[in-house]
Amino acid sequence: MAEHVRVDEFLSSLLALCQPLEPFDMSLLDAHGATLAADVFAGERLVLKEGSRIRSTQIGLAASIGRDHLPTRPHPRVVVLSAGPDLVEPGQTLGPDEEYETNSWLLTTAVRETGAVAYRVHTIPDDEEELKDVIEDQLVRADLIIISGERHDDSFDLITRTLSGIGEITTIDLAIESSGRHNYGTIGPDKVPVVTLPGDPIAAYISFELFVRPMIRTMLGAATIHRPSVKAKLEKPITSIEGQRSYVRGILSEDGKSVTPLGKGDSSAQDEQTTLSDANAFIAVAEGVTSLDAGADVTVVVLERRYI
Repeated sequence: MAEHVRVDEFLSSLLALCQPLEPFDMSLLDAHGATLAADVFAGERLVLKEGSRIRSTQIGLAASIGRDHLPTRPHPRVVVLSAGPDLVEPGQTLGPDEEYETNSWLLTTAVRETGAVAYRVHTIPDDEEELKDVIEDQLVRADLIIISGERHDDSFDLITRTLSGIGEITTIDLAIESSGRHNYGTIGPDKVPVVTLPGDPIAAYISFELFVRPMIRTMLGAATIHRPSVKAKLEKPITSIEGQRSYVRGILSEDGKSVTPLGKGDSSAQDEQTTLSDANAFIAVAEGVTSLDAGADVTVVVLERRYI
């Protein structure tokens, strides 16, 4: 039986599985994109602050003060695994009741954008033993494993049984609209954290942003683990399901003062993917709210920093 869990409760449980990775010195080019593990000084002056992402300008600054290495948190190694007999690789021909495998491509690149090393694995398991072998083969190179199935989550029970056989797994029913069940826990002798996300790509990406991204940022030792949020005026009315939080895809204006919600309803899978691609923000709607009128002040999770 799945536990009914709020967003903040689930996030706390996931973050408890994560620790910042052990720091070590990296050469300047290798350090690019990593997280700084200690303050860097030029004499007595602080020039680079612990927890910041090392970008090209920080590399240039380090070189200008004579540093050829920087103390860094290593890039977490994240395995993204998709599992489902009805999933077909892009470029192949679809058969009856099949769909193109989307989630692993979406999630692997999202992991990379967060600052981790991502490994994509697609498998079509026939039974628990086969899926178990695939997962166990990945443990040697994983600091975190993310698993998703088909859009209708037909493979969820198979994934759950398999994970439960090699680790300590909890199944929850998350109080987010259209999100459904998730698994989390640790597997293998090294107790590698694992999270299963919904098969629907939109729900999977929302869960990635809310939960997996903070896990990776925690492993990086980052100063901030969450996306920034702002208050903005709602341009069009939206509705939500009572008792469930929702995150509506939206476009935040260039000045950050207003937000326009994108399609939410009975559109096709391709239309849904298009609105996700177009969105630069999520509009957060609290559990007790069923509708918001145009002009309402709303909380907006900003997905692209250039919009604030």
